[in-house]
Amino acid sequence: MNLHLASFQFDVTPPLGHPLCGGWEAPAITMGDPLEAVGFVLLGAGEPIVICAVDWTGLLNEAHFAWRQALADAADTDPDRVAVHCVHQHDTPMVCLEAQRIVQGWPDVSPIADLGFFQECLDRAAGAVDRALKQTRPITGIGIGQAQVRQIASNRRVARDEHGQVTGHRRSFCNDSTLRALPEGLVDPWLKTVGFYDGPTKIAACHYYATHPQSHYGQGQISSDFVGLARRRRQQDEPDCRHLYFTGCAGNISAGKYNDGSVAMRPVLVDRLYQAIVQSEQDLRPVEIDRITWKTADLYPLPRDTLRIDSLENRITDPDVPIYYGGQAAFMLAWLRRLQDEKPITISALQINDAYLLHLPAECFVQYQLRAQQMRPDDFIAVAAYGDGGPWYVPVKEEYPYGGYEVSVAFCDPQIDDLLTASIRETLGVQSGHQ
Repeated sequence: MNLHLASFQFDVTPPLGHPLCGGWEAPAITMGDPLEAVGFVLLGAGEPIVICAVDWTGLLNEAHFAWRQALADAADTDPDRVAVHCVHQHDTPMVCLEAQRIVQGWPDVSPIADLGFFQECLDRAAGAVDRALKQTRPITGIGIGQAQVRQIASNRRVARDEHGQVTGHRRSFCNDSTLRALPEGLVDPWLKTVGFYDGPTKIAACHYYATHPQSHYGQGQISSDFVGLARRRRQQDEPDCRHLYFTGCAGNISAGKYNDGSVAMRPVLVDRLYQAIVQSEQDLRPVEIDRITWKTADLYPLPRDTLRIDSLENRITDPDVPIYYGGQAAFMLAWLRRLQDEKPITISALQINDAYLLHLPAECFVQYQLRAQQMRPDDFIAVAAYGDGGPWYVPVKEEYPYGGYEVSVAFCDPQIDDLLTASIRETLGVQSGHQ
C-alpha cells in the first residue's frame, strides 16, 4: 500500500480574559502552559483521512463541524473523513457557536467564547495542514501496545444507597476522606498506543486513556493539565515523532480517588501518565499494513423530556439563576435547536489491520468503551471520546434511574444508548446481535 502521513501541530492558546470551560470556570487570568492542536493527515487510503486532538474542553454542535470542515478543506477531503476530539481539560476554551449567539444578547450572562479567536484557530488549522502536506512521510507499518495506568482513574459514581441511587460525587479532585476510601470502581485501566512507522522509524504515536484530565483547576490559569504535560514530555523525548493524546470514554471517570486537588499532585499525575505512555510503547513492533478502512455512522438522538425551549429561555434571563447555569441553559437550547434541524452526530472508526481507532462524541460513560472492546475481543480497540460535544454527558441507559451529577446534565433521552451502541457496532463492522 502506498500510504503517506502528514503530521501537524499548532497553537490554540486563548488570550487572557477569554472564557474557560464555556464560562463554567473562571476566565483566563494567567498563563500556565500553552494549548495545542495535534493531528495528522493519512493519504493513500481513498480520500484523505484527518485525525486531530485539541487541548480544549469541548467543541459542540456547529463549532465541531466548523473544525471538521476547516481541516477537510485544507486536506481536500470530505468532513465525514475528519475526526476532531477535545482532550477536555477545564482550564481551556469550550465553544458552542449557537450558545454564544444566544447569550451575547444578555450582558448579565457569562460569554462562552470569543468568536474572533475561534476563527483565528480555524485559520491556523488550515495553514498547519497546508504546511504538513508539503512534508509527508511514507507509512509502511503500524505497532500497537498498551500499559496499565496505576492510581489515576477512578469511577465517580461509587457512593450509592441500598437502592443504587448515587449519593455522592467523586469529582476530578476530592477532599472527602469517605469518598476517597471507596473502591476504585469500574474503569478501563489500560493506556493504549498506536504507532505509525516509516520503515523502522516511528513518526507518529496516538495515545488513549479514559479519565477526566483535571488535577487542580478553576482559578483562571490556562493549562493543558497533567495529560497535556505528560504528552509534551514524551514529545520532548522524541522530537521527530508526533505524539497525540486522546481522552477515552471518561464521562463517569476521574482521578478523584487519588487526587486531592493540590498543586503538588499535578506533577505526580503527570509522571504516572508519562510512565504509562513510555511503557505502552515498549512493546511496539511495526507490522506491514495490509488493510485499512474508514467507516462512519450517523445517529439522531432524542432530547431529554425535561428540556423545554420556553423554560430554558426564561432560565437564561432569570437574575436569580447563577451566571454559569444561565450559560448551561444556552447549551441546552442550542442542542434542542440542532435536533430540530436534524443535524446528526457522526461517529467513525479507522481500521488498520486488526487495530481500530474509534471516534465517539461527548462525555460517554466508560461502559461504551468496554462494550466496544467486547464486540471485537481479539482485536485492538483504541477509543477517543469528546468528539462532538453537543450532548454533554452520555450515560448508559441502566444508569439513568440512579441519578447523580452525570445523569442530571445529560441532554439526551436514554435511547441514546441503543443508538450509540448500534453505531459503534456498525463502524466496527460487527453484525447486529453479536458481541
